[in-house]
Amino acid sequence: MIDRHLFATLLATTAFGVPVQAQTAIEDRAAAPEGEEIFVTAQKIEQRAVDVPITISALTGERMAEIGVGDLDELSNYVPGLNIQEQSANNPGIVIRGITSDSGSSQQGPRVTLYYNGVDISRSRGSYQAIYDLDRVEVIKGPQATLFGTASAVGAISLTSARPQPGVSGALTGGYGNYDAQLVSGFVNAGSDVLAGRVAFEWRKRDGYVENLAPDQDDLYAQDQLGVRASLRYTPSDALTIDLIGTYDRQRNSGTPFVSRALPTEGGPGDPFGKAHLGGSPLSEAVLSDAELGLHRDVHDVNLTAAYDFAPGLTFTTVNGYRAFDSREVFDADGSAAWYLEFAEIAKGWQASHEGRFSYGDPHWRAAFGWNVFVEDNRQTVPFSSEEGTFIQCLTRAVPNLGCIDAAGVVTAARATALVTGGALAQIPYRSVYENQGRNDSYSVFADATWIPTPSLELTAGARVLIETRRSGYRAEVPRPLLPTLLPPALRAPLLAALPSLVLSLIPGQVDTGGRTFTAEDSFAAVLPRVNALYRLSDRINVFATISKGRRSPVVQLNAARVGGVPAANLQPVPEETVWNYEVGLKGSAGIVSGALGVYYQKYDGFQVSVQQPDGTSRTESAGTASNLGVEAELSVRPTEWLNLFGNLGYIDGGIDANDGFASAYSGARFRLQPEWQAAAGFTIDAPLGGGTRVFATPSVTYRSRIFFEVPNSRAISQGPVTLVNARAGVSFRDKGFEIAGFVRNATDERYLLDAGNTGGGFGIPTFIPAEPRFYGAQLTARF
Repeated sequence: MIDRHLFATLLATTAFGVPVQAQTAIEDRAAAPEGEEIFVTAQKIEQRAVDVPITISALTGERMAEIGVGDLDELSNYVPGLNIQEQSANNPGIVIRGITSDSGSSQQGPRVTLYYNGVDISRSRGSYQAIYDLDRVEVIKGPQATLFGTASAVGAISLTSARPQPGVSGALTGGYGNYDAQLVSGFVNAGSDVLAGRVAFEWRKRDGYVENLAPDQDDLYAQDQLGVRASLRYTPSDALTIDLIGTYDRQRNSGTPFVSRALPTEGGPGDPFGKAHLGGSPLSEAVLSDAELGLHRDVHDVNLTAAYDFAPGLTFTTVNGYRAFDSREVFDADGSAAWYLEFAEIAKGWQASHEGRFSYGDPHWRAAFGWNVFVEDNRQTVPFSSEEGTFIQCLTRAVPNLGCIDAAGVVTAARATALVTGGALAQIPYRSVYENQGRNDSYSVFADATWIPTPSLELTAGARVLIETRRSGYRAEVPRPLLPTLLPPALRAPLLAALPSLVLSLIPGQVDTGGRTFTAEDSFAAVLPRVNALYRLSDRINVFATISKGRRSPVVQLNAARVGGVPAANLQPVPEETVWNYEVGLKGSAGIVSGALGVYYQKYDGFQVSVQQPDGTSRTESAGTASNLGVEAELSVRPTEWLNLFGNLGYIDGGIDANDGFASAYSGARFRLQPEWQAAAGFTIDAPLGGGTRVFATPSVTYRSRIFFEVPNSRAISQGPVTLVNARAGVSFRDKGFEIAGFVRNATDERYLLDAGNTGGGFGIPTFIPAEPRFYGAQLTARF
């Protein structure tokens, strides 16, 4: 058993600003005699945390509760090299060391693996997972294909839920905050050494923080989220453990505030931090399946894991999972009151995974061998609704002196159809839809071995061999617009000459497939190695070096084009993206001080970028070579048992290389969502007052330098430096049986952007999403 205070001083906890340097598999974190060490299983075998020659940052569920981290994006404030952008639960962007993958296309593979209870859930629209009742969250940095699968081209995040334990225990938390924020969460655990069960849940609800002037719509960014998890653990003997876990997650959130700066509202000029006027038109409900903006999402997940120790030092583990998601998000892409760009995204899919592995360990060797089968089938459907006169007028200003929206917020473009048709028609509804499909099968074997020639030196080598088949599909229904044929000849010819797509479709690039679904398929293979070395300077201080290769899958990118006036399959394959990662580091502890220092360099070939398209999603292109040079430093000081001071710093000099003559538009650009500097600092007090009463507090300050939201970079589509002040404090009674706490996030109410550009950017009117304002509230917890 591990002493709780020692646990915080070691690199396995070093507070929320100084995360662990190895993945912990320890489920009992209670007290132990001073001086005992932490053991972890990052390399599929149990070993000391400081002996793991890779960089992994982690937080226990208990620590996240102490500092008030209630969602995954809040965690990224305190982990150097990590940024998480939750534009919505349907579109999270996870950034590790400045590299992200947040495309919703079913044809594109991820760069960052998100693991839930050991199973890859990286498909963007199905990956969001509430983080209630977790044992731990781990951020694995650098390519980790050998350990965590091929999708971990730049790293992985692993979420591990709390497992059932013998005995009876439980907790219930209720909370209330501004914007009518309500929280009810808890768990109940009961069982014996042989059979135990646990049920946990979380319900969150909050009003939107962006006022919506549209009379038939809710305020924007309201939340209504529910998660329920049931777990069963069966341990018939000391050698065998079986876990069965079922999870249901749902969101019924209001619309995302894509706010236009260019188009005013009746409340004044467009302002991302002011009032918005967003809402679907009466014409769009039948097309988009909902009259209201917002997200309707359901996720079902089941996991079966078993571990059997069938000989001394030899263990077999199998991890099996199935996940299905069904989401529909309706959004106003023009960011205004005009019936201009009304979209929905309907994402449905499932994925199944099986992994088996053998692990072995003795004083001179450690090794793991296994296999993995991963199958997914997904589709992304994007319906579009507009009014033809409004669309053409807002896009082209075809009718002189009419405009799109005037300074008073009146949608003047709504009169375009009546003017062009001489009053014969007031409105001409328009609809189209397209769908991309992806069926991906992946089969791999992996092996990893560590040789220990002397007690001070460990040498590790491993590789994953991968074979995958990627199948893509595409279909589209794109009716011809009516209004261009009704324009007066003086307006028709120059309009159609400038925008020939209006002859066949309002949306450039969309081609009707004539009721057919085009398909394409290809197979690929890869070998992804890693080599590590660790040298012990002392029993508690180590240096390490690592070389590893990561890979993002090729894209069998398929849509439609006209060939000789006839729709045909348009296959635009994008080669694989590879990265070599080189890293050296120092980590350890001495007395009251613990920390880590690491330097890494990454070199990319065939770097894939997502380019926003005016059809509602994005296209993948190769931007040539790219590179990343970074430094991460972490420090924790515990002068007393009740006080811990922490801080961290991350620096990245990275971006797309100056590739002369190749993808020149991207040359020299910084990566999307990549800050140059990132830092956090603060302290934690957890002091006894006597009689089972304790007082606790964790104030912190976080800083992030400018980030760009798009490639190529534009300062107009970026967010400057952001400094946030957060705090949580309270009192616990009866040895933490009862607790009352208050919290504040973004205490200074700093205004900053969560994202910019978006779908509207493809039409020349980028939209902007405001990040969270000041949130505060109180929570009451009872435990037994």
